Amino acid sequence: MTHQKILVINGHPVEGSLNHSLSMAYKDGAAESGAEVKIIHLADLKFNPNLAGGYSHRTELEPDLLLAWQDILWADHIVWVHPVWWGGMPAIMKGFIDRLFLPGMAFQYKPDSVWWDKLLTGRSAHIITTMDQPGWYYHLMYGKPSINALRKSILEFCGIRPVRVTTIGIVKKANEKQIKFWIDQIYQAGLKRR
Repeated sequence: MTHQKILVINGHPVEGSLNHSLSMAYKDGAAESGAEVKIIHLADLKFNPNLAGGYSHRTELEPDLLLAWQDILWADHIVWVHPVWWGGMPAIMKGFIDRLFLPGMAFQYKPDSVWWDKLLTGRSAHIITTMDQPGWYYHLMYGKPSINALRKSILEFCGIRPVRVTTIGIVKKANEKQIKFWIDQIYQAGLKRR
Protein backbone atom coordinates (compact mmCIF):
# COMPACT_ATOMS: atom_id res chain seq x y z
CA MET A 1 0.00 0.00 0.00
CA THR A 2 1.39 3.40 -0.97
CA HIS A 3 0.40 6.06 1.53
CA GLN A 4 0.19 9.67 0.38
CA LYS A 5 -0.38 11.53 3.68
CA ILE A 6 1.90 10.38 6.48
CA LEU A 7 2.10 11.61 10.06
CA VAL A 8 5.19 10.70 12.09
CA ILE A 9 4.81 10.92 15.89
CA ASN A 10 8.03 10.89 17.92
CA GLY A 11 7.18 9.80 21.45
CA HIS A 12 10.65 10.21 22.96
CA PRO A 13 10.87 13.22 25.30
CA VAL A 14 14.51 14.03 24.52
CA GLU A 15 15.64 15.90 21.42
CA GLY A 16 18.73 14.30 19.89
CA SER A 17 17.71 10.79 20.97
CA LEU A 18 17.93 7.80 18.64
CA ASN A 19 14.12 7.94 18.38
CA HIS A 20 14.38 11.54 17.21
CA SER A 21 16.86 10.47 14.52
CA LEU A 22 14.67 7.54 13.48
CA SER A 23 11.56 9.70 13.20
CA MET A 24 13.46 12.23 11.07
CA ALA A 25 14.86 9.42 8.89
CA TYR A 26 11.37 8.06 8.23
CA LYS A 27 10.08 11.57 7.48
CA ASP A 28 12.97 12.25 5.08
CA GLY A 29 12.51 8.93 3.28
CA ALA A 30 8.76 9.40 2.89
CA ALA A 31 9.20 12.99 1.68
CA GLU A 32 11.84 11.80 -0.81
CA SER A 33 9.29 9.31 -2.17
CA GLY A 34 6.82 12.10 -2.86
CA ALA A 35 4.48 11.63 0.10
CA GLU A 36 3.07 14.55 2.06
CA VAL A 37 4.63 14.23 5.53
CA LYS A 38 4.01 15.93 8.85
CA ILE A 39 5.91 15.24 12.06
CA ILE A 40 5.03 15.77 15.70
CA HIS A 41 7.70 15.67 18.40
CA LEU A 42 5.59 15.19 21.52
CA ALA A 43 8.23 16.89 23.69
CA ASP A 44 7.57 20.13 21.77
CA LEU A 45 3.85 20.20 22.59
CA LYS A 46 2.41 22.16 25.49
CA PHE A 47 -0.29 20.08 27.18
CA ASN A 48 -1.18 18.39 30.45
CA PRO A 49 -0.75 14.63 29.88
CA ASN A 50 -3.07 13.80 32.79
CA LEU A 51 -6.68 12.96 31.84
CA ALA A 52 -7.77 14.55 35.11
CA GLY A 53 -11.52 13.93 34.86
CA GLY A 54 -11.33 10.56 33.16
CA TYR A 55 -14.19 10.02 30.73
CA SER A 56 -16.78 11.48 33.12
CA HIS A 57 -15.62 15.07 32.71
CA ARG A 58 -14.18 16.38 29.44
CA THR A 59 -11.06 18.50 29.81
CA GLU A 60 -10.66 21.19 27.18
CA LEU A 61 -7.95 20.35 24.66
CA GLU A 62 -4.97 22.69 24.54
CA PRO A 63 -4.19 24.34 21.16
CA ASP A 64 -1.26 21.95 20.50
CA LEU A 65 -3.53 18.94 21.04
CA LEU A 66 -6.20 20.39 18.74
CA LEU A 67 -3.58 20.82 16.01
CA ALA A 68 -2.24 17.30 16.61
CA TRP A 69 -5.75 15.87 16.33
CA GLN A 70 -6.24 17.63 12.99
CA ASP A 71 -2.99 16.03 11.81
CA ILE A 72 -4.21 12.59 12.91
CA LEU A 73 -7.48 13.07 11.00
CA TRP A 74 -5.53 14.33 7.96
CA ALA A 75 -3.18 11.32 7.80
CA ASP A 76 -3.87 8.02 6.10
CA HIS A 77 -0.77 6.45 7.70
CA ILE A 78 0.57 7.18 11.20
CA VAL A 79 4.09 6.21 12.24
CA TRP A 80 4.69 5.96 16.00
CA VAL A 81 8.35 6.06 17.12
CA HIS A 82 9.05 5.44 20.80
CA PRO A 83 11.37 3.69 23.24
CA VAL A 84 10.26 0.87 25.51
CA TRP A 85 10.58 2.02 29.11
CA TRP A 86 9.61 -0.40 31.89
CA GLY A 87 7.82 -2.50 29.29
CA GLY A 88 5.67 0.41 28.14
CA MET A 89 5.75 3.72 26.33
CA PRO A 90 7.04 7.02 27.77
CA ALA A 91 4.57 8.91 29.98
CA ILE A 92 4.32 11.82 27.52
CA MET A 93 3.16 9.47 24.76
CA LYS A 94 0.65 7.69 27.01
CA GLY A 95 -0.65 11.09 28.13
CA PHE A 96 -0.96 12.25 24.51
CA ILE A 97 -3.06 9.18 23.72
CA ASP A 98 -5.12 9.49 26.93
CA ARG A 99 -5.96 13.11 26.15
CA LEU A 100 -6.79 12.66 22.44
CA PHE A 101 -8.11 9.15 21.81
CA LEU A 102 -11.43 9.90 23.48
CA PRO A 103 -15.02 8.70 23.13
CA GLY A 104 -16.63 10.63 20.32
CA MET A 105 -13.25 11.31 18.73
CA ALA A 106 -11.38 8.01 18.27
CA PHE A 107 -14.19 5.57 19.17
CA GLN A 108 -17.76 5.62 20.42
CA TYR A 109 -19.52 3.02 22.54
CA LYS A 110 -22.91 2.01 21.16
CA PRO A 111 -25.86 2.76 23.47
CA ASP A 112 -26.82 -0.17 25.73
CA SER A 113 -24.11 -2.37 24.17
CA VAL A 114 -20.62 -3.67 24.87
CA TRP A 115 -19.69 -2.87 21.24
CA TRP A 116 -18.28 0.34 19.85
CA ASP A 117 -17.81 2.26 16.61
CA LYS A 118 -14.24 2.61 15.42
CA LEU A 119 -13.92 6.24 14.33
CA LEU A 120 -10.39 6.15 12.86
CA THR A 121 -10.92 3.53 10.15
CA GLY A 122 -9.26 4.04 6.79
CA ARG A 123 -5.85 4.60 8.34
CA SER A 124 -2.88 2.30 8.83
CA ALA A 125 0.08 2.56 11.18
CA HIS A 126 3.67 1.55 11.72
CA ILE A 127 5.11 1.21 15.24
CA ILE A 128 8.90 1.67 15.43
CA THR A 129 10.12 0.92 18.92
CA THR A 130 13.60 0.87 20.43
CA MET A 131 14.68 -1.22 23.40
CA ASP A 132 17.67 -2.41 25.37
CA GLN A 133 16.97 -6.05 24.56
CA PRO A 134 16.37 -8.01 21.37
CA GLY A 135 12.81 -7.85 20.06
CA TRP A 136 12.47 -11.64 20.26
CA TYR A 137 13.40 -11.58 23.96
CA TYR A 138 10.87 -8.80 24.67
CA HIS A 139 8.25 -10.94 22.95
CA LEU A 140 9.08 -14.30 24.58
CA MET A 141 9.97 -13.11 28.07
CA TYR A 142 7.45 -10.30 28.57
CA GLY A 143 4.80 -10.76 25.87
CA LYS A 144 5.66 -7.38 24.21
CA PRO A 145 3.28 -5.30 26.38
CA SER A 146 3.93 -1.87 24.82
CA ILE A 147 3.36 -3.23 21.32
CA ASN A 148 0.17 -5.02 22.37
CA ALA A 149 -1.14 -1.91 24.11
CA LEU A 150 -0.47 0.45 21.19
CA ARG A 151 -1.34 -1.98 18.40
CA LYS A 152 -4.33 -3.89 19.79
CA SER A 153 -5.75 -1.88 22.68
CA ILE A 154 -5.43 1.57 21.08
CA LEU A 155 -4.90 1.67 17.30
CA GLU A 156 -6.89 -1.39 16.21
CA PHE A 157 -9.53 -0.65 18.87
CA CYS A 158 -10.10 2.69 17.09
CA GLY A 159 -10.08 1.12 13.60
CA ILE A 160 -6.48 1.75 12.52
CA ARG A 161 -5.21 -1.27 10.63
CA PRO A 162 -3.06 -2.85 9.43
CA VAL A 163 -0.39 -2.01 11.99
CA ARG A 164 3.19 -2.90 11.06
CA VAL A 165 5.80 -3.25 13.83
CA THR A 166 9.58 -2.76 13.71
CA THR A 167 11.64 -3.43 16.84
CA ILE A 168 15.14 -2.00 17.20
CA GLY A 169 17.58 -3.27 19.82
CA ILE A 170 19.86 -3.77 21.66
CA VAL A 171 20.28 0.01 21.78
CA LYS A 172 22.54 0.26 24.85
CA LYS A 173 25.22 -1.88 23.16
CA ALA A 174 24.99 -0.24 19.74
CA ASN A 175 28.03 1.29 18.07
CA GLU A 176 27.96 4.01 15.39
CA LYS A 177 27.83 1.46 12.58
CA GLN A 178 24.77 -0.26 14.10
CA ILE A 179 23.01 3.05 14.70
CA LYS A 180 23.66 4.10 11.10
CA PHE A 181 22.23 0.76 9.93
CA TRP A 182 19.03 1.33 11.93
CA ILE A 183 18.65 4.90 10.67
CA ASP A 184 19.14 3.71 7.08
CA GLN A 185 16.62 0.89 7.67
CA ILE A 186 13.98 3.36 8.82
CA TYR A 187 14.80 5.79 6.00
CA GLN A 188 14.13 2.92 3.57
CA ALA A 189 10.83 2.16 5.32
CA GLY A 190 9.87 5.81 4.80
CA LEU A 191 10.99 5.67 1.17
CA LYS A 192 8.69 2.68 0.66
CA ARG A 193 5.96 4.43 2.71
CA ARG A 194 5.51 1.36 4.96
